[in-house]
Parts: sequence; structure tokens; C-alpha cells
Amino acid sequence: MDDGKRKTVPGSPGDAGPLRPLADRLRPDSLGDVVGQGHLLGPEGPLGGGFGAGPLPSIILWGPPGTGKTTIARLVAADSAHEFVQISAVYSNTAEIRKIFEGARSRLENGTGTVLFVDEIHRFNKAQQDGFLPYIEDGTVTLIGATTENPSFELNAALMSRVRVLVLERLGRESLKLLLKRAETFIGRKMPLTAEAREVLLELANGDARALLNMVEQLQSGDPDDQLDGHALQRRLSRRAAVYDKSGDWHYNLISALHKSVRGSDPDASLYWLARMLDAGEDPRYLARRLTRMASEDVGLADPDALRICLAAWQAYERLGSPEGELAIAEATIYLALSPKSNAAYTAYSSARKIARRTGSEPPPKHVLNAPTRMMKEIGYGSGYKYDHDESHAFSGQEYFPERMERLSFFSPVERGFERELRKRMEYFAKLRKRIRDGAAR
Repeated sequence: MDDGKRKTVPGSPGDAGPLRPLADRLRPDSLGDVVGQGHLLGPEGPLGGGFGAGPLPSIILWGPPGTGKTTIARLVAADSAHEFVQISAVYSNTAEIRKIFEGARSRLENGTGTVLFVDEIHRFNKAQQDGFLPYIEDGTVTLIGATTENPSFELNAALMSRVRVLVLERLGRESLKLLLKRAETFIGRKMPLTAEAREVLLELANGDARALLNMVEQLQSGDPDDQLDGHALQRRLSRRAAVYDKSGDWHYNLISALHKSVRGSDPDASLYWLARMLDAGEDPRYLARRLTRMASEDVGLADPDALRICLAAWQAYERLGSPEGELAIAEATIYLALSPKSNAAYTAYSSARKIARRTGSEPPPKHVLNAPTRMMKEIGYGSGYKYDHDESHAFSGQEYFPERMERLSFFSPVERGFERELRKRMEYFAKLRKRIRDGAAR
């Protein structure tokens, strides 16, 4: 409905009761009116073509807040002539859910299906999730779950095998503009905003329809003749908190973006994601620890100073605290992003661990074993060991792997940064080792 007009059905969630929040009064009355989810609700989408004569499938709606999960669930139930029952995993208990299943079974016997909408379904534990399985399998209920968390982490495999996961997207700017137009049509006047302030309002909504409509409701109480610019708007509205959950998907998504931006040698994107996380309330110590890991994993010995700089930044933060200490973390982020990159040490260590686990019972060669007792000397401990400092070039060329193992190569320095020098040293020692062996053979 691109003209911004819509109808409300008395008694429906879109009823214009004055005590209902604007976001609730403006709920769409049909799937075609839901904005921003065309990939699901368009003609080719999984919910766009209706459900025909077949059974309504159980689904999980996964997406950020304010993207229409509850609305879609209501409308899917209405379109398929199912009774709609809504619960929240935060507040519902086992006795309540049992009564819901009993009511659904009675309705099914009378020819009416039930859509059970479970908000925040990831809050149910494994046993509670398992409790849904028999009722889904025998058709007593069609489950529609809503979650902001990654279902593959939060829902158990048995439940996941019986549902289809549909991913909702954060609303884009055009979808938010349409919602703002609908709200103004519904209210009967335009918001008292300059063109710049309208753009700021959309930015503050951050892809969340509910947040946008709540802010519109706040603005209704102002003087309609008092035009607000961007700065005045932000003073009028309470600052919208960034979408972030330090133990959930957004935490892992943003740290992944920071890590990959550093690895990709992009200091600007790295600073952006660092600022996003700090602004959302992430613990700077966690970020300092992750940067230290990046120094070892992605920069490695291509720039040995990277690790020292990260540790120094971490220490600086511990001494200065926020916000002053955050600058040291930002400096370390820039340094890492612009450092030459090598994961040679990381991959070498991983390979060595794999071999070590496979050959963990092999003893060291006897010549490297200390022999503090006469008996140990008699059985060969330390026999034949060459003290490298006494050898030419301070290099004996002896083998230090277990005697029954062939010599292995793990570390392969890259031709970048300081690892160029390390490659030269390795080639130098390899030549010396070959010369010593050839001499011993003769």
C-alpha cells in the first residue's frame, strides 16, 4: 500500500483504541501490508503464495526486534483460518501450556486448527522444547516461534528438524519512510520535522518499526508548528540504545566484523566496528583481549611489535579506564589493521598440535635427555649430545624429533614483514643442516 493508506478492523490488533500504543494500532491487517519482508511475503516467498489445501507448516521467525514477527504470525493464522494463541517463553509455565494443548486438541476434533505463537522461544530449555514435539507431529498445534537469537544455537536439534526457519530482515530506509507516512496519515498530520530531522528520525529507528512508531508517538505531544531540526529532535527524544546483546548474536556478529576488518587491513572499518561495540556497552577489556588474539593469529611474526602494542594498549586501559584508555585500544586496532599479515605461526602451531596428539607416546631422542644419575648415563641418556654453542656457527644440526619420526616442517614464513627475515634464517639453517649431514655421511 504505497499511498500510505490502510484500514483498521474494529476489535483487531489494528483497532484505533486511544489507549493502545501507536505501533499496536498500526499493525497491518493483511500480509500484503507488512513492509520490509518481501523475500518472505512476495509472490515467490515462502509465505507469499498462501497455503492452499495443505497443512500449515510449523515455522520459526528469526529476526531483529521490530521487524514484524508477531504480526506475521497473527496474519498467517488468520489467512489459514486457524485459532491464534499467543504465549511468551518468559512468563509461561508448564501448567498453562498443558491447558493450551488440551484446548487445541478439542478445537482440532471440531475441525479447527490452532496456531501456537511462542514469543522468545529460545528462552525455553531443552526439556520444554521437547514438550512441543508430539503436539507438532500429530497436528494438534502448528508452532510459530519468534526469536531474536540464532535458532541453530538456541533451539535443540529435534525441534529444528520439525520446523522451517524463516529469516526476517532489519527494515531498510524506504520501508521506514512508508511506515512514517502511514503513521502520519493515521494521526492526521505530518510530524513537525525538517527534511534533515526526518532522516535523523529514520536513522534513530535503526531498522526497527516499533521503535520508529514509538518515537512518532513521543513527537505527537509537541507543538505542531514548532519545526524540529536534527539536533532538536535528538534532544527531544531519549537516545535510542544500539541493538546489542553481550551474550547473543549481535555480540558475535560485531566482533566477527571487527576481526575480519582487521584481517582485511581496513583501519576505517575496524574503527567503526570497535566504536559500535564500545558505544553499545561492550567491556573494553574483552576487546583488548580479542585484539591481542588477532595480533597472534593474523599478524603473527610478520610484525612482532603488534603483540607488544596490543599488550601495552590493554595495560594502558587498565591504568586509565574509560574513556581515556579506549584511545589506546583504538590505536592498537589501527596498528593491527595496517600491519603485514601472516597466519604462519597459527597454522604451524595447529599442525604441530595435530601431530603431537597422534604421536603423544613417542619419547624424545636419548641425546637430548638429561642424565643426572649414573644409571641414566649407562642406558644412554645424553649420549652423543652436542652443545650448540661449541659448534661452528653455534649450530650442531642434530635432530630433536622422536627417533622413530621423520623430520617434519610446520612453520612456513610468508614473504611479508619480519617473516621475510625469518624465512632467510630458516633457509640458512637448512643449508647448514644439509652440509653437516653430507659431511657426516662421507
